[in-house]
Amino acid sequence: MAEYNYDLIVIGAGPGGYVAAIRASQLGLKAAVIEKDKPGGVCLNIGCIPSKALIHQAEVFRSIAGLKEMGVVIDSSKFDYSVVFKKSRTAADRLSKGVQSLLKKNKVELLPGTARFVSAHEIEIDGKNRVTAANIIVATGSSPRQIPGFEFDEKQVLSSTGALMLETLPKRLIILGAGAIGMEFAHIMNSFGVEVTVVEMLDQILPLEDADSVDVVARDFKKRGITMHTSTRATKLQKSKSGIKLTIEDATGKSSTLDADQLLVAVGRAPNSAGLGLESIGVKLDRGFIVTGDYYETAVKGVFAIGDVIPTPLLAHVAMKEGEIAVEHIAGQDPERRVPSDEIPSAVYTEPQVASFGPTEAKLKAAGMAFEKAIFPYRGAGKSVAVEQPEGMVKVLYAPETHEILAAHISGANATELIHELLLAKKAELLPEDIATMIHAHPTLSEAVMESARVAEGWAIHI
Repeated sequence: MAEYNYDLIVIGAGPGGYVAAIRASQLGLKAAVIEKDKPGGVCLNIGCIPSKALIHQAEVFRSIAGLKEMGVVIDSSKFDYSVVFKKSRTAADRLSKGVQSLLKKNKVELLPGTARFVSAHEIEIDGKNRVTAANIIVATGSSPRQIPGFEFDEKQVLSSTGALMLETLPKRLIILGAGAIGMEFAHIMNSFGVEVTVVEMLDQILPLEDADSVDVVARDFKKRGITMHTSTRATKLQKSKSGIKLTIEDATGKSSTLDADQLLVAVGRAPNSAGLGLESIGVKLDRGFIVTGDYYETAVKGVFAIGDVIPTPLLAHVAMKEGEIAVEHIAGQDPERRVPSDEIPSAVYTEPQVASFGPTEAKLKAAGMAFEKAIFPYRGAGKSVAVEQPEGMVKVLYAPETHEILAAHISGANATELIHELLLAKKAELLPEDIATMIHAHPTLSEAVMESARVAEGWAIHI
């Protein structure tokens, strides 16, 4: 049997990579991670964590209006966004260092540098040092996707990374793309007083989410003064010293021009698969994504790929689970072959929040699947009224005869926390009846989940 330096090498120390390496160590494998930047990857350093820190600060700032209603006099004229920026970087740096500590605690070696395959079992780092492993996991993540004519300069045309690194705010911002990233930035910027316009090519904001959930967010954003153009595409960008001009075209073919200080392009992400030497060892790619089979193994035995670099949902928690599955398989355990697509929670941290799992109502209809739906409005749960967040709803989609839970969609306060009760019920093969009859503390927002299950069973109390 060949002698290797490690049982496992992971390329990339993002959420999928560092979790895979730590899990490998827990299972008795000698593991190392190669990382060219800071541990934690995009998520911890220029993604999930700093953006959520900004969202928290935005919501603190928005609470000023509530304090004024109570007679509190607040002078916000000296507001300094650079302080908000620094807080977000502090959170990111703290967690990146935390990942380093976790790797060290679990005896995972961190190898700094850029990796490239020499063979299926050998990696060259920075064109110099070479290391070998019985198994290798590619977890190199993704980068903001660029589109011709709207390339990033990180001054007037921003990527999500550039937007996170702003230390001063524009007066007017156009956001191209109304997915989760675009809408979260719309929430942040509007909260701090920026005039925000969103342009989305598809017919609704948050195109992957259920239409009823989206309606809750769209109504709230409209009240807040955020302008949203759906079924609209950007056709031309002009830059000048005074700002940018964006030409847009709606579904009827009518063109108009929008003016702003900056443009944020948030039209998705592209896999970081180039420059790794994958093709030279026989790994197959499809539009830049690495093709994998069971347990996320590529066409080359012993080489695996997880996270944003493969065509599964580009979510940190998906990458983490994929890493665990690959490693457990490598260690000789018997995990599930792949993450079940209908058990992946989606979370959008706007205000109101949106969370879901499973297909939307529209997708079930398109697939010709029979289903029933149970909807309970947030305002029926006393806690939502008490905390002045009554807008929202819980929707459960279930099979007509068996009442098997097919999907759930929640929009409203704390939706990203509430979704997991319904997801656990689905994973455990429980029925709405089991949730409906379980005592929920009063008053809580989770009572809306209980009541949605009671709607399915035909005996909701507070509707």
